[in-house]
Amino acid sequence: MELILEQMPIVIQSLNVGFLQTLKLFAVTLLGAVPLGLVIAFGSMSRFRPLSYFTKIIVWIIRGTPLMIQLLIIYYFPGLVLGKPIWGGGEAGRFLAASVSFIFNYACYFSEIYRGGIQSVPVGQEEAGLVLGMTRSQIFFRVTLLQMIKRIVPPMSNEIITLVKDTSLARIIALQEIIWAGQAFMKGSQGISGAIWPMFFTAVYYLIFSGILTVLLGRLEKKLDYFR
Repeated sequence: MELILEQMPIVIQSLNVGFLQTLKLFAVTLLGAVPLGLVIAFGSMSRFRPLSYFTKIIVWIIRGTPLMIQLLIIYYFPGLVLGKPIWGGGEAGRFLAASVSFIFNYACYFSEIYRGGIQSVPVGQEEAGLVLGMTRSQIFFRVTLLQMIKRIVPPMSNEIITLVKDTSLARIIALQEIIWAGQAFMKGSQGISGAIWPMFFTAVYYLIFSGILTVLLGRLEKKLDYFR
């Protein structure tokens, strides 16, 4: 017990650094995937069939393959196969590759949620807007979008909570996120070796972060109750 208390400051400091990397990856993914998902949704619903089919095939491939494989391909393929490393070296390069992988993966999942939300709004409302002289863009932003947001909050909340845990997959390309930091003390790090208890602290970080997000997203859902 005394040994654990002595090691505690070292472990907590390392986990804090790893959690900051996890938090950065989470934030960057959301900032990129939320708008990109809407663009992909428009592509899949496009009346121009070649674009619609192409978008749907891309979404099918991304949703049908593990994120871990996508991370490995995006990070290693340019350098090993094409002979043109594009991500740069070090932690910054790995973070950039991980961000691109996560953004594209989650944008494809978000696009299906957006598509379902948009298509769930009754067509009659669009027709009523056209009768009143509104343009299609006005109808989308003033009528459809607001109702869509209410409908997609629950499934989007599930994906966001899943994203918190999926960030741990970035360690497959040696990105030093929080699980990487906790696992390092099992292998030997900063004079500590064979210690499994830091992994339990890692789980606590995830639980607290997920709990905070659950509360915030729950409040957002309640604030949108006026659409009922």
